[in-house]
Amino acid sequence: MKSAFRFIMLALVLVVVAMVSALTAMRFAIHGQEVAVPALVGLPPPQAEHLVTSAGLQMSIERQYYSPQIPEGRIMSQLPQPGTKVRPGWQIRVAQSLGPTRVAIPDVTGQSEHAAELNIRRRGLEIAATAEVASTGVPADQVLAQNPPANATQVLAPKISLLLAGTPTPPAYVMPSFVGQPLGTVSRTLADSGFRLANVSVAPSSIQELDASGNPVPQDQSAPEAQPTPASLVVLQYPAPGQKVAGGTLVSFEVR
Repeated sequence: MKSAFRFIMLALVLVVVAMVSALTAMRFAIHGQEVAVPALVGLPPPQAEHLVTSAGLQMSIERQYYSPQIPEGRIMSQLPQPGTKVRPGWQIRVAQSLGPTRVAIPDVTGQSEHAAELNIRRRGLEIAATAEVASTGVPADQVLAQNPPANATQVLAPKISLLLAGTPTPPAYVMPSFVGQPLGTVSRTLADSGFRLANVSVAPSSIQELDASGNPVPQDQSAPEAQPTPASLVVLQYPAPGQKVAGGTLVSFEVR
């Protein structure tokens, strides 16, 4: 019994030792391949790329900013930071300095988007983003605002964002029910609400006349068709009640 117990304890100890050894070896293998990110700020791109490549890493210039401290053309920031441990092949993202701001920000408010873009690019600047806002009384595509504003100082990036005038969205309404109302009243209501009256037709009669024997009386095809009058009652409308419509929508009716 004691021999079996000793054998089991020895086996457990060996398993624990094996697991600890495997974890240690794995950790050493992982961290043993990591390299430290070199310091690149202030260096020209060719020198910075040589340092990065020598460390088994990669470099990508993703941004350009104005900087009164870092000379033009040199690296002004990096990510990850110097000294960070990374795996071989990791990409170091850097921003390049454009030097101090030398270009005046033009005033493009009131111009069309096309004219503003030409004005901006002529000065070596770029359009960062554009947005639209519905505006009445202003031509569509006109610049309402810009960022940075004209003649701004302490500009970081050579890009300008524009806010453009968009086409106003017509107001939406919920179509009311006119069923059962006189056509004359409905017509006045439509005109006062900004809608337009379209087709008005007389609904066919659902009552069939019968003769003395109970047979349907043939309709007189030569009889003039009934015409709607202001007193005619609405029995059907299009658009249907409850639908969303815009101002100026044409509305048709069937009346009796």
